[in-house]
Amino acid sequence: MTTKATFRIWRGTKEGGEFQDFPTEVTEGMVVLDAVHKVQAEQAGDLACRWNCKAGKCGSCSAEVNGMPKLMCMTRLSDLDLSKPVTIEPVQTFPVIRDLVTDVSWNYEVKKRIKPFKPRKPDFEDGTWRMHQEDVDRVQEYRKCIECYLCQDVCHVLRDHKKHDEFIGPRFFTYVAALEMHPLDTEDRVEELREANGIGYCNITKCCTVVCPEHIKITDNAIIPLKERVVDRFFDPVKILFRKLFGK
Repeated sequence: MTTKATFRIWRGTKEGGEFQDFPTEVTEGMVVLDAVHKVQAEQAGDLACRWNCKAGKCGSCSAEVNGMPKLMCMTRLSDLDLSKPVTIEPVQTFPVIRDLVTDVSWNYEVKKRIKPFKPRKPDFEDGTWRMHQEDVDRVQEYRKCIECYLCQDVCHVLRDHKKHDEFIGPRFFTYVAALEMHPLDTEDRVEELREANGIGYCNITKCCTVVCPEHIKITDNAIIPLKERVVDRFFDPVKILFRKLFGK
């Protein structure tokens, strides 16, 4: 059974562009990425679209569908109102290259600035460590991130206020949390969180958590615990006094 739907897709480059309507026949079970591929095959062979796995695991096909950051391969047409044009546009936080493709290289540069994993000395002569299972389990959630950057796209600090030079965004707070809460890590990143990484800009609206396709509790399990570490270090008067008296 086929249905007629209209896909309003943004076409253009960083110099500018506009939305174009593509009436398309769709069938049961299709996702937005299927529709985009159909438009490419039948009406706009030069339409630029980034994708890879089509299974919600590579994070490549991020876009805004009807104004909401989503993975196109995981957005079913049956969940959309096809009586109206389905709007598809590139994510807004990063500069457009062409059509639905954006330049996300800023994220890779940010990751390079974060202090890498620094394990403590091995617990045993054979070079191994002892870890509690609960400590291992705690960091597994962060490792589910597929770097789709939807959380970066929806974050108002980056999207609206353009604080790219002062704020690393929820994706990399999740990355820092994975390092900071690793049972073997010995590196100290708290001062960088406050200064270079700009964690104070986050007002914990949880919009990043809402759009995460891997259902990582970014705000509750990563950002808030990191904020608490910054507050403990720099703003808790009792702990500040304790450190001055005892040097710890």
